[in-house]
Amino acid sequence: MKLSKPQTAVAQDNTRFKILVSGRRFGKTTLAIRELCYHARHPNTLCWFVAPSYRQARQIAWMKLKKKLSELRWVKKFNEADLTCLLKNGSIISLRGADNPDSLRGVGINYLVIDEAADVSEQSWTEVLRPTLSDTKGKALFTGTPKGHNWFYDLYQKGKDPAEKEWSSHLYTTAEGGWVDEDEIQQAKNDLSKSVFRQEYEATWETYSGLIYSSFDREHSVRHSTITEDDKILYVGIDFNVSPISAIVAVIRNNVIDIVDEIRIFGSDTQELCDEILNRYPNKKIMAFPDPSCVQRRTSAGGKTDLSILQNNGFVCKVLKSHMAVRDRINSVNSKLCNANELRTLFISPRCKSTINTFVKQTYKEGTSVPNKTNGIDHLGDAVGYLVSYLYPIKRDVQHTPQKRFNVQLEGTYGRL
Repeated sequence: MKLSKPQTAVAQDNTRFKILVSGRRFGKTTLAIRELCYHARHPNTLCWFVAPSYRQARQIAWMKLKKKLSELRWVKKFNEADLTCLLKNGSIISLRGADNPDSLRGVGINYLVIDEAADVSEQSWTEVLRPTLSDTKGKALFTGTPKGHNWFYDLYQKGKDPAEKEWSSHLYTTAEGGWVDEDEIQQAKNDLSKSVFRQEYEATWETYSGLIYSSFDREHSVRHSTITEDDKILYVGIDFNVSPISAIVAVIRNNVIDIVDEIRIFGSDTQELCDEILNRYPNKKIMAFPDPSCVQRRTSAGGKTDLSILQNNGFVCKVLKSHMAVRDRINSVNSKLCNANELRTLFISPRCKSTINTFVKQTYKEGTSVPNKTNGIDHLGDAVGYLVSYLYPIKRDVQHTPQKRFNVQLEGTYGRL
């Protein structure tokens, strides 16, 4: 099949699991059919094309697949009812829909295409389709256009991770695909909103539901940083939660914060968190910025406070007398991520994957300014917030409430930290 240069690059990638993220009309279906035929050339192989629904599978690929196989003269029999092609060499190519996951169980697949993966449930992959590749050591191609920061986004990031040797990711815009002319793309710009055009034609990951950390930009906010001998003090933000108790570890140089490590321990307590921090960084002074609730005595801690446990482990604790307004804490973090002058003074190491995940995904509850905590990704964001909002609170020129006045008074202590 005739392929464009980007399609050829994907086809020639021999990685076991490939993710192709692209703009509309890139030619994903053409590439998918080529890959299905390429792998089905081996006798007695089973190849599947899975779309979000059975109806979509028929509409997207059935006619194109039949046409190509007929041109090749490979076909022994077409089964229209089952959307299955039996080839002369004993191989089978079948089209399936992920809307009925139970119908996908119980087979061993040699090659799998999941089309429009963003519209397929994660469970269909992890619980149903992934096991079908295990005994055959089968390969898979995931294709689609971005649709928010869902599991398809996570797969794309996995494919970009050098440590994931069996995964690779490719991203191309509609224009790079070469099948849509410039006039049509310009017309689409006139017809679509900016965010929709970016998503559908430029293959960017857009979020449409009140992203909390709106100043975060993976390209600019994530950078490598390490702890050096000159870093005598480590700054640790802590969110107390039984499962997981969470903390971030940072270094601060010239008012620039680099988050270099994260800690999440499930079913744990404050003492175990202290032990973990001290084991990782035995020769550093720890400056802790805990949740203000740390001053409360806990029955689970033998009547001790989390604050006293931190202090008994040698941590220097900086804590507000009461919680800052959530909005102000979030604004403090966003301001450090990127202020109105496009200055970025908060960065995250790529090793801190859960923290990055929080910044990418956490949203407000629909129609409110209340952070959504139902998905459990908020704890590391809170840990970052306690550190940043203490050291770099949003300054106001209006009359302060007692809480805000207390925050302002703390500004003079920064030099003594």
